[in-house]
Parts: sequence; C-alpha cells; structure tokens
Amino acid sequence: CFVCGERGAAITCQEKGCDRSFHLPCAPEGECVAQFFGLYRSFCWQHRPEQAVPATPQQDTTCVICLELVDDKKSYGTMVCPACQHAWFHRSCIQEQAVHAGVCFCCMHCQNKDRFVMEMLTMGIRIFKRFPSWERDQDLELVYQRHSRCDASNCLCPGGREYTEEEGPWQLLLCSSCTAEGTHQRCSYLRNSTTTWECDCCAGLATGKRQ
Repeated sequence: CFVCGERGAAITCQEKGCDRSFHLPCAPEGECVAQFFGLYRSFCWQHRPEQAVPATPQQDTTCVICLELVDDKKSYGTMVCPACQHAWFHRSCIQEQAVHAGVCFCCMHCQNKDRFVMEMLTMGIRIFKRFPSWERDQDLELVYQRHSRCDASNCLCPGGREYTEEEGPWQLLLCSSCTAEGTHQRCSYLRNSTTTWECDCCAGLATGKRQ
C-alpha cells in the first residue's frame, strides 16, 4: 500500500500506467477515491476525479452539516453541491449524512437529488439503498412501545380503555404471552388477586389448546 507501506493492498488505481495500490481503509488518509457504482473504479490521489463546479467558498464559509469552517477552495476534504453551488461540506460529513439518509440522500440546501447523488457517487461517496435511519428509529420506537389499552370486547372502566390503576379492578393486565393485548381486571371478570392473564389468542380459546 502506497499509503501505509503494508502488504495486502488489493485496490489499484485505474489510471493507465499508474501502479499505485492501497487498502480501502487507507483511502481517506491517502486522499484516494473508490467509486461504489458502475465499474467500481478506484483512483489514487493524483488521478482521482475532481469537481468541475466553478465555485469557490467565500471567506468563513461553514459546512452545512457540522457548521465548522471548510477550506478556502475545493479539495479532497471540501466539496460543494453541483446544483446550487452554495452548500459546502466536508467529505467526512457528507459521507456520514449519506449513511443515515439512504434512499433520501440529497442536497440539504436545495434538495436536488439526481445531479447531487451522481456527483457524490463519482467523488467516492458511498450511498446505501435503504430507508433513512430516522425512520428506522421511529419504527423501533413503535415496536418497543408498551401496550397500554384495554382490549376487552366491552370495557367497563368509567375512565376509558386507556385508564389504569396500580392495583384494584381497574389495574391493566397485559397478556403474559404476547403483551400485545390488555384488559382491566373487572372487564374480563378477574379477581382482584389475579396478577397474570392471557388473551384469547394465546390461551387457545375454542381451539382445544386449553380447557
């Protein structure tokens, strides 16, 4: 590897006549570009593609993602949106954004997607074909949300199906097997001393599973 000097460098620059090889983890340090689309080409620092956008950041321009200062010109570490030419960002920041945004990846300033995504792919930004991480987090939150409703066919509680008390007839019991259904003790005609309950589905009502 021309970056770290160790053996096992499996990536070679695609420029004809260039014999530089490097490890993929060494690419950022060596300012190399590995393209994750099409022919999956890779280039060393000397032959890597560069943005052709005729734009230069103004003085004290900050990254639209981390809000830290960017370089005073386009470089390996400082990039710009090719569509609006106003959104500047660090390479590491836009790569992290691509990981989280997935299929919704676009310019944070002008919302351009087609031209922006193609430019980022060419410049070596890896984009994952999956839903945004914030949507997955919301899905997980719904999965792990505790059931808090009485599902009895006739809820008798004066406070409504979502009312619960720590003990007594209006204590809400969740199915001990699936925890996906609940009932007030009185709504299922349970004794006040009852602490466990199973819904009809888990108890096998009318299936012969239990008496």
